[in-house]
Amino acid sequence: MGKETGFLELDRQDRTYADPAERVKHYKEFVIPHAEPALKAQASRCMNCGIPYCHNGCPVNNIIPDWNHLVYEGDWQNALEVLHSTNNFPEFTGRICPAPCEAACTLNIVDQPVTIKSIECAIVDKGWENGWITAQVAAKKTGKSVAVVGSGPAGLAAAQQLARAGHSVTVFEKNDRVGGLMRYGIPDFKMEKHLINRRMVQMEAEGVAFRTSVEVGVHVSVESLKENFDAIVLAGGAEDPRPLNIPGYEMQGVRFAMEFLTQQNKRVAGDDEIRAAPRGSLTATGKHVVVIGGGDTGSDCVGTSNRQGALSVTQLEIMPQPPVKENKALSWPNWPLKLRTSSSHEEGVSREFAVLTKRVVGENGVVTGLECVRVEWEGGKMVEVPGSEFTLKADLIFLAMGFVGPRKQGLLDQAGVELDARGNVKADTNNYRTSDDKIFACGDMRRGQSLVVWAIREGRQAARAVDEALMGVTELPR
Repeated sequence: MGKETGFLELDRQDRTYADPAERVKHYKEFVIPHAEPALKAQASRCMNCGIPYCHNGCPVNNIIPDWNHLVYEGDWQNALEVLHSTNNFPEFTGRICPAPCEAACTLNIVDQPVTIKSIECAIVDKGWENGWITAQVAAKKTGKSVAVVGSGPAGLAAAQQLARAGHSVTVFEKNDRVGGLMRYGIPDFKMEKHLINRRMVQMEAEGVAFRTSVEVGVHVSVESLKENFDAIVLAGGAEDPRPLNIPGYEMQGVRFAMEFLTQQNKRVAGDDEIRAAPRGSLTATGKHVVVIGGGDTGSDCVGTSNRQGALSVTQLEIMPQPPVKENKALSWPNWPLKLRTSSSHEEGVSREFAVLTKRVVGENGVVTGLECVRVEWEGGKMVEVPGSEFTLKADLIFLAMGFVGPRKQGLLDQAGVELDARGNVKADTNNYRTSDDKIFACGDMRRGQSLVVWAIREGRQAARAVDEALMGVTELPR
């Protein structure tokens, strides 16, 4: 371990944020990183537990105690090597992962977990700054070719691992830029997109070919991929949004969250956001905004609405408000249910819990309000509270209630692979193979809507499965 008494002598000190009044004026990242001495001090708090529960908490099984110790010793280059041994893109997870590793940290029993996420991010950022991250070109080619459909974190991880194993890899992305929902669903103030571009350059140097603005199932058929590639990896996202089936939902001001977030990300990138917006340009400027859905996507809508100059922002959640502090005896080391306040919430929002939406109201097809009622949960059943009806003023209503699975039209209809009971592509986590022996599936397309860190894990494991299927043996890690 770094320092035997570090966790006894030092309290947790995480990264800080720029002032909300300043950061809502722009779309750049606003996290203020630690200076190196502070990072070493925080790394010294790692206890190097006999059973490091942080490993189990982390979906990619990061070897956290090892790189904490190396950071404490100032050996940043070896810390980077250990970090990259399990995670292809720690600069992504170091910014947008909710850090289940920290929830599983032994020190979290007393609410003082090691600042794992901050240290992870610092390691990889220092690696880029010092030129330590370079292309890892395969020593020899296998003569096998793989098509990866989707360039989100699962597709990128699978593609990079397969290229490093010596296969010829082509990534197909239906959008005009690489990154999937990391590119168009996550606001730049949480993760700037030059980070994706930088990895794309590295991967191209490793032999990965990217074909953007090519939608498999529309511009190129699944059958043609089967004819021209030895294996196909389906790594698209769970992009079919959960609808809101209440009276008035068809009105002009009711929109899916991803329409809103994608348009703003395109504006920040300097792209024509209208080209991919069949329902026209969308902004919250000078409007009363209601966000339905209490998760991360809803929070991103809150932060974006405030930056666009919304008059008011209200976020609704149908579940009751969770406790501010979890019962560690019941939850640790698992991910706990507790009230989570994001940086976007701190910038200004009215949060309402245990609220059911009843009807969208408007005039001449334009939204003016949202009728709601408060609910209680009794025996696992939702019951409306008599006399608790109220109406929110609303010019824009964003639906951020999650996703029901991958889109079926085009790609999956042509692939004809078996789906599971939830509508995701059916494949297990041993070989990631679908009902078609030539087609593999990973990430959100296989498991449903999930975290970036889970997508990276599945992309890496699927790459190992593909390599083994093509070559009979594999040296890629799980």
